[in-house]
Amino acid sequence: MDDAPTTAALEARAHWVAADLIAYPADLLPDAADWSFELWSRVPPPGGRMDPSATNPLLADRIVPLLPRPDGIGDLENDFPALRYHRALRVPLGPAEVARVVTGAVELVARRSGGSVGSTVRTGLQLGGVLDDLYGRDAVRRVLGPTWSDGVPSLTLWAPTALGVTLQLYGGLGRGPAARDLAGQPAERIPMARAADGAWSVQGEPSWAGRAYRYEVEVWVPAVGAVVGNVVTDPYSVALTTGSTHSVLVDLTDPAFRPAQWESTPPPPVARPVDRTIYELHVRDFSAADDLVPPEHRGAYLAFADSGRGAAHLRALAEAGLNTVHLLPVFDFASVPEDRTDQLAPVGDLRRFAPDSSEQQRAVSAVAARDAFNWGYDPWHYLAPEGSYATAGNADGGARVAELRTMVGALHGLGLQVVLDQVYNHTFRHGQDPGSVLDRVVPGYYHRLDAAGRVEASTCCSNIATERVMANKLMVDAVVHWARHYRVDGFRFDLMGHHSRDTMLAVRAGLDALTLAADGVDGRAVYLYGEGWNFGEVADDRIFVQARQGNLGRTGIGTFSDRLRDAVQGGSAANRASLFQQGFATGLATDPNDDAWTGPHEQEALLRRLGDLVRLGLAGNLRDLALRTSDGVLRRGDEIDYAGRPAGYADAPDEVITYVDAHDNHTLFDLLALKLPARTSMDDRVRMAMLALATTALAQTPILWHAGTDLLRSKSLDADSYDSGDWFNAIDWSGQDNGFGRGLPPAGRNEREWPWYAALLARADLKPSPVHIARAREWARDLLRLRFSTPLLRLGDAALIREKVTFPGAGPAATPGVVLMHVDDRVGPDIDPVLDGALVVLNGRPGAVTERAVGLAGREYRLSPVQAHGVDGVVRETSWDAETGTVHVPGRTAALLVEAG
Repeated sequence: MDDAPTTAALEARAHWVAADLIAYPADLLPDAADWSFELWSRVPPPGGRMDPSATNPLLADRIVPLLPRPDGIGDLENDFPALRYHRALRVPLGPAEVARVVTGAVELVARRSGGSVGSTVRTGLQLGGVLDDLYGRDAVRRVLGPTWSDGVPSLTLWAPTALGVTLQLYGGLGRGPAARDLAGQPAERIPMARAADGAWSVQGEPSWAGRAYRYEVEVWVPAVGAVVGNVVTDPYSVALTTGSTHSVLVDLTDPAFRPAQWESTPPPPVARPVDRTIYELHVRDFSAADDLVPPEHRGAYLAFADSGRGAAHLRALAEAGLNTVHLLPVFDFASVPEDRTDQLAPVGDLRRFAPDSSEQQRAVSAVAARDAFNWGYDPWHYLAPEGSYATAGNADGGARVAELRTMVGALHGLGLQVVLDQVYNHTFRHGQDPGSVLDRVVPGYYHRLDAAGRVEASTCCSNIATERVMANKLMVDAVVHWARHYRVDGFRFDLMGHHSRDTMLAVRAGLDALTLAADGVDGRAVYLYGEGWNFGEVADDRIFVQARQGNLGRTGIGTFSDRLRDAVQGGSAANRASLFQQGFATGLATDPNDDAWTGPHEQEALLRRLGDLVRLGLAGNLRDLALRTSDGVLRRGDEIDYAGRPAGYADAPDEVITYVDAHDNHTLFDLLALKLPARTSMDDRVRMAMLALATTALAQTPILWHAGTDLLRSKSLDADSYDSGDWFNAIDWSGQDNGFGRGLPPAGRNEREWPWYAALLARADLKPSPVHIARAREWARDLLRLRFSTPLLRLGDAALIREKVTFPGAGPAATPGVVLMHVDDRVGPDIDPVLDGALVVLNGRPGAVTERAVGLAGREYRLSPVQAHGVDGVVRETSWDAETGTVHVPGRTAALLVEAG
C-alpha cells in the first residue's frame, strides 16, 4: 500500500502472462472500477539499486498506463487455468519494448481516484509467462550447453533477462581439472554474444577441451533489488570438477571417455513393458559392505564391474528372470562431498552397542551432513554424473563420465537393463544461494511460484515449474541426453504428478526420435514410469493436466500403484497412525496383533475389501475391469473404493508398477516386524514376506522389488533412510546379516516411535539367521522363475486381461484372506502354446484352505513344475481335485497351478 516495502521485498501477486497482458487476482482490488493502473519499470545501470526512500520507489524510467481487458485472460485460460478468475490489463507496448522492460525492475501500481489514505497499491510481477511468450517459440529449438563440431566446442546459455554474459575460462588443466587447483586461478574472460531468442553463445577452440568454465551473468535480481554479477556453472553441464564448483568442457564422443565394456555390450532385450521385472538399487548400497570389491571401488560406479558378491547376486537374479535395475539418482546432486578425503565416517565401532541402543544413530547423525551417503534427491546439475560415486581422483571432468558408462556396460553384461531415477520436480536450492544454478541465471523463471511470488516447496525443496517452456525443455533435453550418451533403457520420475501429462508426452516424443543407427539407442524401447501422486499446489489438475494416476491412459507411461501395496501391507505409508495396521499379507483378521483397533468382524470385513484391491491389482488395476466385490456387487475397477478415490485407474497394464516396498518408508521385512504378532515364528515371517512378493511376481503388470527385499532386508525399522548412512542402508550380499538390530533408527522421522521400535529391536528372535536369509533368497528366485514360466501371467493387453482373467469365488462368499485368479487360455487367442490355463492361489491365512474354483471342475491342473521342484517344501502340499474343481493350498502360501494344453 502507501507504505509498501522496497521492490526487493514486494510480493509478486500479478502475472505478466503475455507481452500484451497482465493478470491480477480479484481480491487485490475488490472494487476495481475506482482504480487506474500503471506499469512502472526501470532498467537500471549495472550495479544500480533502487532508492526505497524516493517518492517513486522504482525511480521508474517509464510509467505506462494500463487499461482493463473486460474478457479477462481470454484464450490464455487454457495455458493458465489457475488464473481463470483473475482480472486482466492490456499492456500497450511492443514486444521489443517489453523485452527491454523485463530486464529490470517492474511493478504493477494501482491508484484510487481522490488520493485518500490507501490510495496506492503496488505489487511485483511474476514474469514466467511473458518470457515464454517473448522467447519460448524460438528458444525451445536452441541447442544449449556445450556442443562440438570437428573438435571445436561452442557454449550456449539461455539468459533472456541478462544485461551481459561473460565466459570465465580456466586454462592449463588438461583432461582432468582438479577443483582445488582452480582456487585463486585467474580466468580468461570472454564476452558472449546475445541472440534474439535470449541465448548467449561463444565459439571456442580445440584447445578448450578439458578446461573448466563458468558463466558470469549480469542480471537484475528482484529478491535483492539490484543488478548482480552471478558466477554460475552451466545448467547444461555434462561434466564438472570435484565438488561441482566448475563446469568442464568434455566431448562425450571422445574415445578416452568411452570404455570398451560400455561400447561393446548391448542391453539384453525386454520385449514388452509388462515383461519388466525391476530391482530398485542405490549405487552405494550395492557395494559399501561388499568385502570382495576392492576397497577403492566400494560405493562407486566401478564396483558393478568387479567380481563382488553384489554382482554375483544380480547375475543370479537375472538368470531367474530379473531384467532391469533401477538406480537411485546418479545425476550430480548436492548432499555428499565428492572428494573422498572430505567425507566423514561415524566415530567408533558401532557393532559394540546393543541392538536397541540410540548410540548408533547418534554417531551416524553426527556426520550425516558430511558422510558419503545420501539418496541423492537434491539435484544440482541434471546432465552430469554424480562425482561422489567416482573413484578417488576421478570425479573431475570426463573421468566420472567414463566410470558411470562402465557401470552401465557392466549391468548390461550381467543381463540387466538400466533405469535411471530422475528428479525434475525440484532443485536443491533457489535464489542467490550458492547451490542455486537456474535461478541465478534467469531469476524467478524456472521455479513454480505461489500466489505471492514465493517459491513453492510441496516436494520438500524448491519446486520447478516444468510447465514453463524452457524448464520443460531442460527436462526433455536431459532425459534424451542420458538415453543417447549413456545408453540407458528407462527412466523413473520422482513425484511425476508434479509434471504435466504434456511434459511427459514431450519426453516420450524426444526419446522416440532416437534410433540405433543415429544415436546408438532405440528410443521407442525406453520405458518411462514414475510416482503419479496427486498433492501440492498442482493437485487435481489445478495448474495443468497432471502426469498422475488416472491421467496417463494410452500413453504407455507407468505409475506406482499404492492400491495393491497398501492392501498387502495394511494401513498406508502416507498415514503414520496406521503403522501397526495389518493387511492381506501381514495377518489382518487371521492373525491379529496386539494393536487390533477394531473387533474381529470389522477386521474380517476390511480383509474382504482388501482382497478386492489385491484381485484388481493382480489384473493390472484396470479401470474398466468388471469384478464381483466383497459386498456382492459387480463393479468396474474405477467404481471400487480406495481411500475415497477410484481403485482402478489404468487403461492398460503397462501403466501400473506393482510393488510392495521401495526405498521410501519401511522395508518389507520391517513392516512384517511391526505388523505381525510378536509370537510369529521366523519361518512364518519368511513365508509372509514371500507371499507379499508373490502378489507382485504374479501380477499382470511391470513389477518392482526393493533391492535386498529377497534377502529379508531391514533398515533397523528406519522409516526414511535417505540420510542414514551406510550403517543403516548397506546391503550384506553374503546373507549373514539382514540389517535388523543395528540400533534405533535416526531420530528424524523415527523418534516418536522409538519406544515401540526399541522393544522389537531388542528381540533376538526377530533377527533372521543366515539360513532364513538363504531360504528367502532362493524362494524369491523361484518367484521370478514362476513369473516367466508362462506368458499367461504377462498378457500385456487390457482386452486380453478382460477376456481371459477371472477370479473364481470372488464376492461375499469368498474366504477372507484368500484370492484365486484364473487365466484361461481356452478363451480367445492362444497365448501359451504349452498351457491351457493358469490358476493362482494366494492364501494369507495361517492354516490350509480348500477352495472351490467355480467353473473349473473337469480341468486338469497341477502344481507348476517351478514350485514342484523349488525351495519351498510346503507348497508341494498343494493339490487339485479335478472332479469337484477344488484346490487345497497350505497356509501363508502362494501357489501356481497350470493345465497342459
